[in-house]
Amino acid sequence: MNFHLRAYLLGSWSVERTLWDRSSGTRGTFTGVALFSPADDDGLDFHEEGTVRWPTPDGGAFTGPASRNYILQPADSPDAMDMTFPDGRPFHRMSFRETASQDNHWCDPDTYRVTYALRGPDEFSYSWDVQGPRKDLLLESVLRRLAPDADGLGS
Repeated sequence: MNFHLRAYLLGSWSVERTLWDRSSGTRGTFTGVALFSPADDDGLDFHEEGTVRWPTPDGGAFTGPASRNYILQPADSPDAMDMTFPDGRPFHRMSFRETASQDNHWCDPDTYRVTYALRGPDEFSYSWDVQGPRKDLLLESVLRRLAPDADGLGS
């Protein structure tokens, strides 16, 4: 496969995510922007920010800001990158290659399983299936490439 994941990801992407707590039936959303920018050693900085909406027990809804950061490092193939937390702890491998598009992360006591899908030159998705004694979640995200000056991050 002659696919360079780093080159594909570079830039700004809109993010639409559905959040489903299967144990309670609660559903929420996250909408925002993800920015993949060049980092040291041919890696990428991954910054995501936006708004989360989550129902509250009183029938209302929490709406507020949410953000996260990761670092992607080159892997043993240009069609994959290793994602780490900002402090360097390993998270998982990202790839769209059919034989490598799934990975997992153990976060004691729950298991996080991710599946990536390439939907086209300007769209990809991933889902996290989280199961264990503390969590039973399904988080599904769709990212679409934004025009160069439409990142929404104030840059």
